[in-house]
Amino acid sequence: MLLFRCGDFYETYCEDAIDASKILGITLTRRNNGGNTGTQEMAGFPYHALDTYLPKLIRAGRRVAICDQLEDPKLTKKLVKRGITELVTPGVAMSDNVLNHKENNFLAAIHFASSYTFSKRKMAQNTVCGVAFLDISTGEFMIGQGTTDYVDKLMGNFNPKEVLYQRECRQQYLANFPNYTTGTTTNATRTTTNGVSTYEMEDWAFNEQNARQKLLKHFNTKSLKGFGVDHLDSAITAAGAIMQYLELTQHPNLQHITRLARIEEDNYVRLDKFTIRSLELLSPMSEEGQSLIGVIDKTITPMGGRLLKRWVVFPLKDPQAINKRLDIVEYFFRNPQFRDVIAEQFQLIGDIERIISKAAVGRIGPREMVQLKNSLQALEPVKEACLNTDNDTLRQVGEKINTCSKLSQLIARQIVPEPPLLISKGGFIADGFNPQLDELRNISRGGKDYLMEILQREIQQTGISSLKIGYNNVFGYYLEVRNTYKDKVPEDWIRKQTLAQAERYITQELKAYEEKILGADERIQTLEEQLFAQLVEQTKPYIGNIQTDANIIAQIDCLLSFAVAAEEGRYIRPVITDENIIDIRQGRHPVIETEMPAGEKYVPNDIMLDDKQQQIIIITGPNMAGKSALLRQTALIVLMAQIGSFVPAEQAKIGWVDKIFTRVGASDNISLGESTFMVEMTEAANILNNATPRSLILFDELGRGTSTYDGISIAWAIVEHLHENPNARARTLFATHYHELNDMQQSFQRIKNYNVSVKEVDGKVIFVRKLERGGSDRSFGIHVAQMAGMPRSIVKRADQLLHELEGKADTHATHALARPQAVNPDATTREGFQLSFFQLDDPLLCQLRDEIINTDINSLTPVEALNKLDRMKTLLKGKDD
Repeated sequence: MLLFRCGDFYETYCEDAIDASKILGITLTRRNNGGNTGTQEMAGFPYHALDTYLPKLIRAGRRVAICDQLEDPKLTKKLVKRGITELVTPGVAMSDNVLNHKENNFLAAIHFASSYTFSKRKMAQNTVCGVAFLDISTGEFMIGQGTTDYVDKLMGNFNPKEVLYQRECRQQYLANFPNYTTGTTTNATRTTTNGVSTYEMEDWAFNEQNARQKLLKHFNTKSLKGFGVDHLDSAITAAGAIMQYLELTQHPNLQHITRLARIEEDNYVRLDKFTIRSLELLSPMSEEGQSLIGVIDKTITPMGGRLLKRWVVFPLKDPQAINKRLDIVEYFFRNPQFRDVIAEQFQLIGDIERIISKAAVGRIGPREMVQLKNSLQALEPVKEACLNTDNDTLRQVGEKINTCSKLSQLIARQIVPEPPLLISKGGFIADGFNPQLDELRNISRGGKDYLMEILQREIQQTGISSLKIGYNNVFGYYLEVRNTYKDKVPEDWIRKQTLAQAERYITQELKAYEEKILGADERIQTLEEQLFAQLVEQTKPYIGNIQTDANIIAQIDCLLSFAVAAEEGRYIRPVITDENIIDIRQGRHPVIETEMPAGEKYVPNDIMLDDKQQQIIIITGPNMAGKSALLRQTALIVLMAQIGSFVPAEQAKIGWVDKIFTRVGASDNISLGESTFMVEMTEAANILNNATPRSLILFDELGRGTSTYDGISIAWAIVEHLHENPNARARTLFATHYHELNDMQQSFQRIKNYNVSVKEVDGKVIFVRKLERGGSDRSFGIHVAQMAGMPRSIVKRADQLLHELEGKADTHATHALARPQAVNPDATTREGFQLSFFQLDDPLLCQLRDEIINTDINSLTPVEALNKLDRMKTLLKGKDD
């Protein structure tokens, strides 16, 4: 979309105008150009409102070219020169109004290792794929390589705003990344329903040789071995495509992109997109809800907020690295004075990561430069405090901090403490910094005094007591003489304007001074801009040091946030071990406990899983008793422990996990033609194909999307596989309403039954929410329906049907599944398992029976009796038909 500057407005035309009016809610107008060209659509907004409207266009997935006036209209009598001054896309944005200060803005590129034949059924899931992520606003540049499934997981973790892919590989891309393809297509640009913009690039942009050359040229190195990525051919190709895209979008200054990092898959816990969504790690499923990041994010700096989100989706697997984080969190926790010193200084630190990136591309303003200076000065007490601690890790952090004192002193000398936001406003260079600038300012500031001297002198010489000095844009400074004193005007005065009551004159002295004072203002503006440009250039050598400082600040801020959250939430330090065990005592859900009504406390529970005695826990119990919350809190406690946070429990011993899988809740995927059950089975298959003995698996109501005994059979087979297969012997929590699964405890050594207890008092259910040994044989679903406001007649009828079903259920079904060797896949052995109303009392017959019983025969007239009998006969006849 082109924004074309016309005077005081940015205008859009034709199709752009139609789209802009819908996205921005601005008025769509039309103008007639005459002739046969017809009308032309137009829509525009004031130029000073660009910061308001541009973010809306970018968030709508549009790529915006800004065409500005390149010269002052006052200085030319021809058409004003215009040109593209900026090209902003969802993934390439530097403006604070477009960016979220606590969220990265990643541009991603995907490259398939080799093209392969498209199949309507499914693309190969093990295809090697390279991916690159760049946040141009911070300079973070990362690449990874693996299967399409692995790359899809990374896409979910990094959540890019824009994705680039090769036009030749469109079919591969659409098949393997459906979450980033659904939407409307406009030429090469595509905006997905989840807010991600995609862009097809020409095939030559994904040439490996060209990609390597671009990266080597940018980093000024002879090879990429120093970055540890030299062997990742597909990932390097994707990174080169990003560099090519930056050239296309006119971003030549990229000095702040100083390193290329490899995403080390082996260092982090695997979290797929289903788990991130179902555990509500980054965003809640409902508008009223809360996410984990919303509870534990107590960060102060923007860098800390961005890093914390990455930590949450990339938990560590190395116990030593985890314990290093926990050591610092504990030090913060036990030393409130040290914590207060750090927090106080962090309040003074701005977003130096993005500020230094703006300096690299020459788009920094005076106010941001002062913020950089204040941030560097605030680092000095932080460095000193870290060096004076008795914590080895914090002392090492203090040694790495570079306060860049020479730069901060230079900025302090050159820029006033409270400068304007824009360079065009002027007045931001401090007095005394440049002699030439000081002299020009004296001329400009002393103008009024000099004019008053001229006025007083002319009054004395001419005797015109009412003489005035004024200024206008037509002929500059002038002397105004009332008509009563016209005869006293000197001959060397030049008359320029006649008014009703006065005349205006100019003199040679006024014109000379006018040229001097007006020229001074222009020269002041030019000189200030030159001095500021020099300061920006002097800042660039510090880019690497300041980026290192920003990374250190972000890490300290995250760990400080954990300490604050631990104090507010009464969390404890977990014990991280290599043992294959999860032992949580009195664990709580970190999010739900913050949303409890006043006076009500969250009911804590114990969970113990290991690979010897209690590998799989089958949890039964009523609806709304808290089974899902128990599953989620276990996963969240493990995840919090492995990101280095304290956890909501009285005691926790966590044997590190390599993957966390959840199958909690499901919905239709209508766009891909997948039912709820299909989505559920796809997610379950992903879990079973990737689980290891060190994984943590959470299943909630698996198999409920199909018939009862189909669901029981699938659930039984899955639990049996997790128990018996030595390569997939993961620690598992399995919440279910299939009470038949309780029989598995008798046949499998490491399967144990638990239930979330309730009490039934006078026909009412009281939720105790306590996990206890043993299975449950009731779900209390009808009680929940009654609590939800279901009509009493329906609740009563449901209760009648429940008793009938329970009384006539096939008692042999459970025995057929009692032991693994008894399961026979032959369809004949399952005959009779499926519940059918034809094996029970017919509902229509029950309805007729109830109607007869409730009929008062004594008050029934003969005609009414005949009508009732005819109606019953019609109903029965309709059933037979």
